[in-house]
Parts: sequence; C-alpha cells; structure tokens
Amino acid sequence: MADYDVLCIGNAIVDIIAQCDDAFLETNGIIKGAMNLIDARRAELLYSRMGPAVEASGGSAGNTAAGVASFGGRAAYFGKVSKDHLGGIFTHDIHAQGVAFSTRPLEGEPPTARSMIFVTPDGERSMNTYLGACVELGPEDVEPEKARAAQVTYFEGYLWDPPRAKEAIRQTAMLAHEAGREVAMTLSDPFCVDRYRDEFLHLMRSGTVDIVFANAHEMQSLYQTTSFDAALAQIRRDCRLAAVTRSEKGSIIVRGDETVPIEPLPIRELVDTTGAGDLYAAGFLHGYTQGLSLGACGDLGSLAAGLVIQQVGPRPRQNLRHEAERAGLL
Repeated sequence: MADYDVLCIGNAIVDIIAQCDDAFLETNGIIKGAMNLIDARRAELLYSRMGPAVEASGGSAGNTAAGVASFGGRAAYFGKVSKDHLGGIFTHDIHAQGVAFSTRPLEGEPPTARSMIFVTPDGERSMNTYLGACVELGPEDVEPEKARAAQVTYFEGYLWDPPRAKEAIRQTAMLAHEAGREVAMTLSDPFCVDRYRDEFLHLMRSGTVDIVFANAHEMQSLYQTTSFDAALAQIRRDCRLAAVTRSEKGSIIVRGDETVPIEPLPIRELVDTTGAGDLYAAGFLHGYTQGLSLGACGDLGSLAAGLVIQQVGPRPRQNLRHEAERAGLL
C-alpha cells in the first residue's frame, strides 16, 4: 500500500485576492481570466492599487493537495518558498490542512511568490503572479521516497515557466514510474498551453504523463481548434486518461473508448472561480486513488469545484469528506 495517495508538485504561492471591476483590469493592462506572469516592480505597483484584500495560501497544485487532504486522503507536496513572512504563511497553512510538506525553504532572495488575483463581479479571476522563490525549485528538492511512495504524482503546467522545475518534474516522474506509480498533470491555462504546446504534447505522447486535467479552452488551445469534439477525440488518442471540465456544463472523462459525462454541482451563487479546476482534480484524484469508478471520481471533482466557487479563496473551508458523505458520494 502506498504511503501517499497523491503527491502534488507546484508553484508555492500566497494569493492576495481583491474585488474589482472590468474597468480596473483595462486601466491596468490586466488580461481578464488569465494568469499573467509579472516581475517584482509590477507586483509592487499592482499591490499598491488593490482595494481591500484577503491573503490565502494558494498555488494550483497546493490547492489540489489541500483538497485531497480535506477528503481524508494522504497528500504530500513539493514547492519552494523563501524563509520570510509569506513563506511562513504558506508553510503553516499547508501543514494545518494535513499535507506532508518539507521542501527546504530558500534563504534570502528572491522572496516567496505571490499572486495578485482580481475578481470581477462575474466571478472570473485574473491572476498576476510574481514567481519569486518558485523559480528556485530544482532536482535537489525532489524527495525520492515520496516520489516512489505516492499512487499518483500530480503537477501543474505552470511549472514549465521556471526552467529548473522541469528537471525536477522529469526526475520525479521517472522515480514514480519505476515504482509502478502514475503521473498526472493539469494544463493550467490556455496561455500556458500556448507557451509550451509541443512540450506538453510530448509529455502525453511519450507516456511521461498518464492522466491529464484540462478545461475546454485549454484542451482546444492544445490542439489549436475551436471544435470541442475534435479536441476531445485527439486527447483521447494522446493520453491514457483525461478529465475535461466545462464550467456550467459539468465535465467529461475519456479513457480509451470509454466516455463518462459528469453533471455539475448546482450552486446558489458564483462568487469566485479561483481554484475550481484545482479542487476538481482533488476530488477526482481522491476517488481514483480509492479505486472508485470514473463516474464517482468525476462526481467528487464536481462537488469540490462547486463548493469552492461559492466562496472567496482557492482552498476548501468545508470538510470535503463530510460534504461527500452527506451527498452520498463516499
């Protein structure tokens, strides 16, 4: 039996979340709905212009790890923070959520990563991320015993931005596969796909990645088509298992000739879409590592995503296991 259900690898980021209107985005040159990489000077400028904000530990894969733990799963995490105030916040939060995290923090510069997230009245989030210490994640941060011990290693496509992280991912994937484990990735966002399309396709087609998570826009960007059906047919051929989210249309899971449609969770109010895909992956992977059917995995993902978009912040406030039991899913 594996020591961990899911090992997540990602950019360790503290989110700074504020409400704004579309005019603010336009005035400040922010691309709506995207993750925009920024430098330290731009980070300081945007922070100075933000309204009242909430600080919350985030980072895509960190959110997924927290979600797995909330379901009662055994989660571990690799990610780089600095030994500073925000690094302390991140470390405290992920430990408090029950995730095994022991990546050595960076001494001195650059500081811990932060993402200024502007949420418009429609619930859409526009992220402006200064990667800071994240760019220092490298092969020396890989813990081989955790890589071999997790049923599934899951990493975020955003990790292809800091160059040394690619080496860490490839090393972890090799260790995982040697131990008979599986490797999953999320495509992260359409702009990330545009930057690394060929590399992402190679990861899938070479078998480095076994499971892919994407939303419809990311998948269509990957295959440079406006046709959802054409892109779905292609991803079905390129990877062993794919889960594709479609916002209010739910999601669809494909494996070989198998196709499993998943209904969305009905919600009272859309507050903030930050973390929706991350929590979908958490629910799916929890079910998957417990041996549940693909339909049950998708339902757990839909539950977690539906709950997180009804709150501000990317990590679950409810105990997801209790919510799943109440819904009859576990």
